[in-house]
Amino acid sequence: MKWLILPLLLLASQQTQATPEQDRQTIRDFYQQIFPHVPFTGYADGVYAFDSDARSSWEAIKEFPPYAFVLEKGQQLFNTPFPNGTYYSDCFQNKGRGIAQNYPFWDEQKQQITTLPSAINDCRIKNQQALLTYGTADIIALQSYIADSSRGKIIHTEIPTSALKAYDAGKTYFYQRRGQLNFSCASCHVDNAGKFLRSELLSPALGHTSHWPAYRLNTGEVNTLHSRFKVCNQLIRAKVDAAQSPALRQLEFFLSYMANGLPLNGPSIRK
Repeated sequence: MKWLILPLLLLASQQTQATPEQDRQTIRDFYQQIFPHVPFTGYADGVYAFDSDARSSWEAIKEFPPYAFVLEKGQQLFNTPFPNGTYYSDCFQNKGRGIAQNYPFWDEQKQQITTLPSAINDCRIKNQQALLTYGTADIIALQSYIADSSRGKIIHTEIPTSALKAYDAGKTYFYQRRGQLNFSCASCHVDNAGKFLRSELLSPALGHTSHWPAYRLNTGEVNTLHSRFKVCNQLIRAKVDAAQSPALRQLEFFLSYMANGLPLNGPSIRK
């Protein structure tokens, strides 16, 4: 049945006239038909929704999360005032607690996508502080601390009319083949989702934005979603876009909209 559904999914996804909601429903219907045993909320757990043995180990590791030290550092940074006496919490709704589910979002005033890391740097600009380099320890710690307070919150990404061009760019990036291996994001995470590539089980794209930042067991470090995007492009020998570049923000925007309704469970642990 999968091979009957797949061409329809790719056809629908590549139709420029499809609305974001049509795209979202198409990809959800696709995964539901090829993985009928996986409940919708299970997609927030990535491959651990498909591999019971790996899930047991994953759940055991979560008892003593290896990212705890990052949360402690994030809390310290978050609660340290800027020289002008204000705090990170003064830059965010609800003082920065339980808000990660609302990122990324389309900023109507700036006419661009705001992600949680970019919002952290916007806060620093507002308080006359130097920007933090994306993907480095301090901004990952801050992002992790804010994300942890949002655990269990439901992803809520909106695509206003003014954001359709950015959304479509992210969608195009997801389905476009590139690099020496001529792969797209969809080659692994749609066409071959649930299959093994060497020893690794390929995860569905649905839920890819739900669990970040994530402690990577293969590196022993906490990394970000954009770090993972960069690694994927390296693996297929394609151009590697910088973290928080317009291209990767657009890809995150598209994937986050696909994940609407899933609970956040980051920081998390992944292979």
